[in-house]
Amino acid sequence: MNQSVAISAEGEQKTVPVRDQVTPDEWQIRVDLAAAYRAVAMFGWDDLIFTHLSARIPGPDHHFLINPYGMLFEEVTASSLVKIDLNGKIILNTGFPVNAAGFTIHSAVHEAREDALCVMHVHTIAGTAVSAQEHGLLPLNQTAMLVRDQLAYHEYEGVALDVDERPRLVADLGDKPLMMLWNHGTLALGGSVAQAFTRLYYLERACAMQVATLAGNPALHSAPPGIEQKTAQQGAGPGLSMLADHLLWPAIMRKLDRLDPSFRD
Repeated sequence: MNQSVAISAEGEQKTVPVRDQVTPDEWQIRVDLAAAYRAVAMFGWDDLIFTHLSARIPGPDHHFLINPYGMLFEEVTASSLVKIDLNGKIILNTGFPVNAAGFTIHSAVHEAREDALCVMHVHTIAGTAVSAQEHGLLPLNQTAMLVRDQLAYHEYEGVALDVDERPRLVADLGDKPLMMLWNHGTLALGGSVAQAFTRLYYLERACAMQVATLAGNPALHSAPPGIEQKTAQQGAGPGLSMLADHLLWPAIMRKLDRLDPSFRD
């Protein structure tokens, strides 16, 4: 679906392409977010029509884009994304509803964190498995050590339909860019779609490595003293923007274009 209904000055309804109703900046964010949905599906992180990725539109209103509830991630396009406000009101209707649990989680983070241009939440097998392990993410490998100090934890409160959960989620998140939702899944945020995706990749990769490690060999090798802290400092360095925005994301976009460029529609 590439069109939505717009109301003219005379009160008439007419079908107008979504691209003609938004700014160039918003359209670019739509393309990037639709690409992220396709990339999540490509990596096998999707969960049928469930879980959600969102991106905030620049401006004072804190409007944000989220997936059209009812579409598989591999179907999402730039035009089909739904624009809503922090109260869940649909600002630009593309013919689909919004997942209520997605609204609860994403509205909380977008409202509280100005640096959260993009928020991604998934229920992968590995991420959910680690979220059910007593000690959460362990420093078992380089990838985990890079992100472990950036990871917050939030207790499970049932399916996230209760807006009263939002202040507790925000308090637990604090200033961290990653969160483990106990018994539930993972969450990542960033100053761009590319940065959020890169962080989510690291966290999901670390979880998959942990599940494989614990399943394969109970006799574990620990890094030498001080190396965990050193690696954490390296992971918190200033290179994420360059890596994500200028190296990794263009490569992901090229691959998606080779596979199916319809996410740009």
